[in-house]
Amino acid sequence: MTAILRVGTRGSALAMAQSGSMASAITAKTGVECELVPIRTEGDTSSESLASLGGTGVFASALRDALRDGRCDVVVHSLKDLPTAPEPGLVIAAVPKRVDARDALCARDELTLDTLPEGARVGTGSPRRVAQLRARRPDLEVIDIRGNVDTRLRKVADGELDAVVLAAAGLQRLGRLDAITEYLGIDGWPTAPGQGALALEVRAGDEKLVRSLEHATSRIIVDAERQVLSILEAGCSAPLGAHGVVDDGMLFLSARVYSADGSERLTSSHALYVSDSKDPAGDLAARVAKELFDQGAAALMGAR
Repeated sequence: MTAILRVGTRGSALAMAQSGSMASAITAKTGVECELVPIRTEGDTSSESLASLGGTGVFASALRDALRDGRCDVVVHSLKDLPTAPEPGLVIAAVPKRVDARDALCARDELTLDTLPEGARVGTGSPRRVAQLRARRPDLEVIDIRGNVDTRLRKVADGELDAVVLAAAGLQRLGRLDAITEYLGIDGWPTAPGQGALALEVRAGDEKLVRSLEHATSRIIVDAERQVLSILEAGCSAPLGAHGVVDDGMLFLSARVYSADGSERLTSSHALYVSDSKDPAGDLAARVAKELFDQGAAALMGAR
């Protein structure tokens, strides 16, 4: 095993925080020392919206290039930002235990989504969140924003925006839970497939480097969520939310597709016992996706 494990990461505060926590976990589990290797990505350097950049993958490609050419030994991804298609020569060797999958509202004056005044300016860079905001509060002015968590929160503090919607997991990893004025419940506000989970990716054959961080329950849940995304051939430019849970041996999965303006939505929910299938995540995702297709999901997403 390598003497020092080089952990590739984006250079943002959030990416460094979560990669640092993974590096510490690797050392605690294996005794191998780690060092962080910051990698600049197109998603970090461009001011264009994520949808216009191509959505899924704009943060992953540079990290994967660094892994392939030997600049690092493992890379840490936010799983919600990772394309669903397998990457030749690379393997997601571990999905550590998932944290909070919810979105959170960070608003001025302790406001909630229901108490924001009419016409309030709410920032997000996610088409899914845009659709959800418009569905819940069509009177709001939804502003497309980019930037790291601190930049977004500063827009609220400076009065440029009344609120922003962010992933609770990111705020937790940055120690900024104090900024949250409302957690948005998963049932009414499903989030991105894989949100709250990390993925540790290595070159094929190096799985042993991080295998000890694998959390089997988190893996099966996020695999189910992401396979719905894959079957629907959607990316982060599609207003789609999904959420799974394992309870008493049963895997539950729900997914919802929105029209871009939030005026329409389609939902499918199914469950199966994990022990009843050789591929419970894939089988359940196929059921959910088929029902969404039967309801007209392709046309709804094609209209965005």
